[in-house]
Parts: sequence; structure tokens; C-alpha cells
Amino acid sequence: MIIETSGLTKRFGRVTAVRDVALQVPPGVRFGLLGPNGSGKTTLVRMLLGLVHATSGRIEVLGEPMPRRAASVLPRVGALVEGPAAWSHLSGRANLRLLDAAGRGGRLRDRRRRVDDALERVGLGGVDRRPVRAYSLGMRQRLGIAAALLREPELLLLDEPTNGLDPRGIQEMRALLTSLNEAGTTVVLSSHLLTEVEALCTHVGVMDAGRLALTSQLAALRTPTGRVRVRTPEPDAVVGLLNGQVVGRSGDTVTVRGVEPAALNARLVAGGVRVTGLTEERRTLEQVVLELTGSGTDRMDRATPGPAGSRRPEEPR
Repeated sequence: MIIETSGLTKRFGRVTAVRDVALQVPPGVRFGLLGPNGSGKTTLVRMLLGLVHATSGRIEVLGEPMPRRAASVLPRVGALVEGPAAWSHLSGRANLRLLDAAGRGGRLRDRRRRVDDALERVGLGGVDRRPVRAYSLGMRQRLGIAAALLREPELLLLDEPTNGLDPRGIQEMRALLTSLNEAGTTVVLSSHLLTEVEALCTHVGVMDAGRLALTSQLAALRTPTGRVRVRTPEPDAVVGLLNGQVVGRSGDTVTVRGVEPAALNARLVAGGVRVTGLTEERRTLEQVVLELTGSGTDRMDRATPGPAGSRRPEEPR
């Protein structure tokens, strides 16, 4: 396994941020760690990197115990956690050159090549001498990911990698991470953006209140809902033919329940209805996560007043 933990727990005083997590990430996957704010995602990632020491439990990264073997593990890992760090008075290129010199070293020509390659990959190849403090949030994010790529890592650990990026930037980052993964890099990212994880990842883990509620291949989670969407230029004919089985209609699309797609298609064709598309509806990743983390939220609602003389739930006895 690229990452393996057992019984992993982290307490901050009375607060248990991560509770008894057993995580396995096989090599060559794109793994998305999902969960509401405060669910323990970032604390877990920081423990994997040795930035926070576990209260109890075991961690192995790239087959080595962490943090005890951090000196041999971290040079093989690229990471971006809780936003990119940089010397704000220097340019992005100068930042990367300093990081590369401190990390891999080697000949000046090789260091410059690595820095230029990393900047090109993240869309900053034309960056000028402006200091990082003048960068937009999206440019800072790209620079942080470029820094994570300098070591040509076997494992990428990224916390909210698309934060601050515009829609085009998100697409570019998705394509970059996919290409790196196809070239052999295992990608692990934590995010609250369900649509991005669904579009990018092959495997997913769901955190809730410090616990790892689920790990699975993404395809296995998206089970059928028992509904089929029918696209047709004759939606009225579908409604008339199927009547009580129709549960929704929007434009040229009719949603039908309780029937197999092949049997539905045969019935519609036999009834003389033209069908231009037929899709089995499956659960979205959002539905899966909401089912597992129903209590997780960052809302702070006011308590609902009760009858006269009653005590609000948050008031002490």
C-alpha cells in the first residue's frame, strides 16, 4: 500500500479530531478524501506528512513508518497543505529555485530546468519577476502545486488543490493530476468539492466527525436508483403509455421508475414512441456523502424558542 494506517487517533485536549482511522490507499489510484468542514481531513493529511504527531495508532507511507522515517519518505512525496507557503517578497521562480536547491540540489542547469518544467506544468511558464505578494489566489495555488511537483514525487498529497482557481483553471488542474497519475504518481487529495472529486478520482474516502465512515471505489458507490431517464421528442406519448410509472418530466426528458432499461426501451419502441436517449439513473457522490455525514455542518443556527419558561438546549442546567 502507498498509505496505510490503523487505529490512527489525534486528540487536541478534550477534542478528538481524528478517531481510530484505518485507511488503505493502493498504488496508482486517484484518491479523494471528502467530508464536511471540521471532519478531520486536514488533520489526517498533516499526520501522514509528520506535521502533526498522532496521539495513538500506526502510519505507513510508501512502505515506511511515519514520522520515524520522514527523512527518507518526504523526498518522495509532493504536498500542498492548508494553502501554499512562499517568501512573499520574491518571485515565484525565485521561490521554486530556493526550494529546489534546498531539496534536490545538483547542477544549476538541472535546477533551472526542473523549476521551468514545474512552472510550465501548472500554467505559470510565463510568470515574470513580480513578487508573490502581488499574485492572485489562483496564481498562488498554482505556485504551491508547482512546488509539490519539483521532486517528481511518487505520491502527491494535496489539500483543496483547486482552491482559488477559476473554472478553466480547475479543468487544467484536473487534466494535470490525471496525466501525472497515468504516468505513475499516486494522487491523494482532500476536498469538500464533491463534483471535483467525482470528476477526477477513482477511489473515495468519506470523513465524518473524525471517523473514516467509508472507503470505496467510486464506481461501486454509484449504484442504480431504480429510475431511468428517457429522452424523446414525444414526451406526452411516454407519459400516456407508462402513466403511473412516470415520476418526473423536464423538456424532452421523462424519468420513469421501477423498470429495467432494456425492457423499457422495448416497450416504448413497441408502442411507437421514438427514443433518442435512455440512461439508467445512479446515485451521485453528493447523495452518498450526505447519507454518511448527515450531522456534519458548519451552520450556527439560533436555538428555537420553546414554550414560556422552558430552557434553551444550549443553556446550562
